[in-house]
Amino acid sequence: MAAGGDRTDNGKPDNKKKASPRRTRPLTEEEHKLWRAVVKDAKPLVRRRRKSAVEIPLAEADELAPIVPPPPHAAAAPAAPLPPRAAKARPPEPPLLTGLDRRVSQRLARGQMEVEATLDLHGHNQHEAHDALLSFLTRARARGLRCVLVITGKGASPYARHTLHGADFYEVPERQGVLRSAVPRWLAEAAFRAHLTGFQPAHPKHGGGGAFYIWLRKKR
Repeated sequence: MAAGGDRTDNGKPDNKKKASPRRTRPLTEEEHKLWRAVVKDAKPLVRRRRKSAVEIPLAEADELAPIVPPPPHAAAAPAAPLPPRAAKARPPEPPLLTGLDRRVSQRLARGQMEVEATLDLHGHNQHEAHDALLSFLTRARARGLRCVLVITGKGASPYARHTLHGADFYEVPERQGVLRSAVPRWLAEAAFRAHLTGFQPAHPKHGGGGAFYIWLRKKR
């Protein structure tokens, strides 16, 4: 049997013609010029990146983002209370005037006590007299004196000239002397009480109604 055409695996003849290999020829010089003219103005294509998700502008993203409140600040621990300031110890108040004992009072009323120092307040206004009296009593006590005399003047009232001396002092309208009325009030002040125990009007020979005996405390 004469050999026929090529057969397939199942024994049937293969009627398809095999494609002959394509022959390429080199380009001519004219073709090269033409190709270069074509690609001269050509631009390469830019490959775009595929978006994996929908992009949202930053401004819109800020608006859509949930608002998260800031974390609460830890409450500051209360400051420890300052220790109370120690109160300054106030000097004790001097004792009230106790007055003079009976024997001393009687001797003063009779003019039998020796006056150890004298202060005359004539010509002083009240402010000057107050300071002068306190200074006088302070210095007299520092010297260890006990019985001093303070002259205030009797004032303009005619009754003051005839006021009887004694252990008690009375505020009466007739006594017009400003310093004579002020001195007993001053002697009751704490600054003065620190230096004396009592006082009483002087004997007539020492000024009577226009002067006072003042009995000082013992020197410290």
